[in-house]
Amino acid sequence: MFRTLISTHELEVRLADPALVILDVRHDLADPDTWGREQYDHGHIPGALFVHLDHDLSARTTGRNGRHPLPSREDAALVFARLGVDERKQVVAYDQDSGTYAARCWWMLRWLGHEAVAVLDGGVRRWVAEGRVLEAEPNVAAPAQFTPRPPLQASIAIETLLQDPAHRRVLVDARAPERFRGDVEPIDARAGHIPGAINRPYARNLGPQGTFRAPDELRGELLQLLGDRAPADVVHHCGSGVSACHNVLAFEHAGLSGSLLYAGSWSEWSADPARPVARGE
Repeated sequence: MFRTLISTHELEVRLADPALVILDVRHDLADPDTWGREQYDHGHIPGALFVHLDHDLSARTTGRNGRHPLPSREDAALVFARLGVDERKQVVAYDQDSGTYAARCWWMLRWLGHEAVAVLDGGVRRWVAEGRVLEAEPNVAAPAQFTPRPPLQASIAIETLLQDPAHRRVLVDARAPERFRGDVEPIDARAGHIPGAINRPYARNLGPQGTFRAPDELRGELLQLLGDRAPADVVHHCGSGVSACHNVLAFEHAGLSGSLLYAGSWSEWSADPARPVARGE
């Protein structure tokens, strides 16, 4: 069973396994409606099914609940049932390269209690660079019965954060440093970050080849970030609850289980002008 990452070789030798479900989660925030599907139609890993970040892995936005709010567990279970996932299936999610969008899919399945889910390390870019084949014909899943189980990953609501503004919890922001500092804000209502948060861009999880760094290497760095706190005291967030999942995955990959996700993230927090904002380092 693969619970965090799977290599391109490990996936390739399992392509014929009927208990395998491969999900293509490629996405572009600058072209959210068409880019991912066009990439899938142009060529995808054999057997893969296309999953849309906005339509399948997010609820409807209201302007106050963030750009990629979580659906209900019931609605999310229906999506994965339509994709042929049940308790017997090993799921592999991939995106174009870093695993940012695939990690959101990974997190959601674990939030629904599904343990056998992993992100393809290096994504389709590494798959192609190694000379592995793609196919262009779309795939259709046989629907399954997917029953949510107790969560393996947990979320935290904004109301809980507002009652405890970083006094007990470590708020870890996965955005790029310039967005964290408030130097620029290309997407959301206001620039800056949640007061008390610390910045750990998700790109730090990757090595020069675009794959995840070794567990021991990540663990040493993340333990320094934790100090005397437990992983369960960490709340990951980002712009909209997507790249933060990459940091959750890094924690799990490093053997530091139990950190939380604030899915609304900066896009939800900054939507209310009454909420405080910090700038700078």
